Amino acid sequence: MHSAMATTEIYLIAMLLIFAVPYLIWRLGNTDYWAPLVIVQIITGVLLGPGVLGKAYPEYYSFVFNPQVIQSLNGIAWWAVMIFVMLAGIELDLKKAWEHRRESSITAGLALGVPLVFGSVVAAGMLGFAGWIGPQAQGWQFVLGVGMACAVTALPILILLMEKLEILRQPLGQRILRYASLDDIAIWGVLALILLDWERVGRQLGFFLVFIVATRLFRKLMVSIPERDRWFVMLVWLVICGFAADWAGLHYMVGAFLAGAVMDADWFDQKQLDFLRNNVLLVLMPVYFLSTGLRTNWDVGGTAVFIAAAVMLVASVAGKLMGVRIAGRILGWSREEAAIIGWLLQTKALIMIIFSNILLDKGVITSETFTALLLMAIGSTMMTIPVVYPKLRREASLLLKPR
Repeated sequence: MHSAMATTEIYLIAMLLIFAVPYLIWRLGNTDYWAPLVIVQIITGVLLGPGVLGKAYPEYYSFVFNPQVIQSLNGIAWWAVMIFVMLAGIELDLKKAWEHRRESSITAGLALGVPLVFGSVVAAGMLGFAGWIGPQAQGWQFVLGVGMACAVTALPILILLMEKLEILRQPLGQRILRYASLDDIAIWGVLALILLDWERVGRQLGFFLVFIVATRLFRKLMVSIPERDRWFVMLVWLVICGFAADWAGLHYMVGAFLAGAVMDADWFDQKQLDFLRNNVLLVLMPVYFLSTGLRTNWDVGGTAVFIAAAVMLVASVAGKLMGVRIAGRILGWSREEAAIIGWLLQTKALIMIIFSNILLDKGVITSETFTALLLMAIGSTMMTIPVVYPKLRREASLLLKPR
């Protein structure tokens, strides 16, 4: 029967698994408090990958996720993540961050810097063992890449979680968005440094110079056209930036982020932007989660991968909480206020997974390191709401306190 099935039919079986399995787990298991649907989708992607389903049912796995099906799924995944990363760039609120630059820079700097140091120490220790550093990486690239993965804050997922906690439009939520926005810029800047290719440095510098000129022209164009046309021009701009960044030897997702970062959110209706983001998460991103799960690898040993993930999780969470706590002391926050902000900023999920995917693509990390980072991101994000929700109930006055 397997041999009689067309590729289209097998592809639709894969799509059925991608959309039905995580939804049923989320709905029937009522996991929303511990694991929002997006986290269940990521976990399902891991379970459907070669390390779990592939080991338990190798024949079925190779039948459903054959090369033709994976190639088709990858095409959807690439486009989905490009749109999602672009929206993350659009959502950066740099104007507000500039208005509150002392508070924002102190908090963002310490919230990023301390876990970066902690994560880099862990990565330096991993260099002493085989199987973690990628074949194309120098030691400093691996250490900086893993360290930054431990320091990342996932801005899009942070927005979703704050919506769930009903604090997104409150003063506290807006403050946290400012801190996360500055961290996002630093994250992509460090990624560009890690990916810098000295054999193609001229091409990469040329990309940035042309991008600056093109951005000025693009912004003038967007201001001059009606909103209904901006949505189409936005997508054309996304493709051009993604192609140019990849051609320059960076990565198409670096181009996607830059494409969004130079756009102003007020060019678009906020409700429609939210609608687009939510529908990308609903319709397209589950395919990306599955393609991410297909890249997991346990060859170093399941125990070693879990130990690495646990150590990185401790470094990430402890570093973030310590960094925000130091910032809180400088800025005069209460201990509980600093804890709430720290726990929200340690949310990882999508941006860290995207960041790690790029490191894997470029040979900076191995698939075993990628698997450990993925597990760390899942654990980090699953802790957020259970820890923050009770704290917010005890400190309701924080919601209304502006800075």
